[in-house]
Amino acid sequence: MPLSFLRKMATMPKKYPAEARDRAVRMVIDRLSEYPSIYAACKALAPKLDVGPESLRRWVLQAQVDTGEKDGPTTTELDELKQLRAENRDLKEANEILKAASIFFARELDPRRR
Repeated sequence: MPLSFLRKMATMPKKYPAEARDRAVRMVIDRLSEYPSIYAACKALAPKLDVGPESLRRWVLQAQVDTGEKDGPTTTELDELKQLRAENRDLKEANEILKAASIFFARELDPRRR
C-alpha cells in the first residue's frame, strides 16, 4: 500500500460544524423521495457535500429521532448520558483514591505496628 493511503487512514475523523451538518441533513431529508432509501440518498449526496456517506446517514437518522419520526435516544438524552458516564467515572476514581488513602492511614495509625 502506498504511504499516502496509510497516512489518510491514520488521521482523525473531521469534526464538522453544526451549521454544515444541519444543512446537509436538510438537503438529504428534502430529497428523500427521490431515492429508494436513506442510505441511497446519503451515498449520492455525500460526495457533493464533502462528507462521508455513513456519517451523513447517521446524522439523518439522529435528526429523525430528534424530531420524533423514529424511536431512540435523542441528542439531548445522549449528551446527558455521556455527561453522567463521565461523572460516574470521576466519582469511581475519587472513591478508589479515598479507599487507598484510608487504608494507608489505617496502617499508619495501627498501634500494633509500633
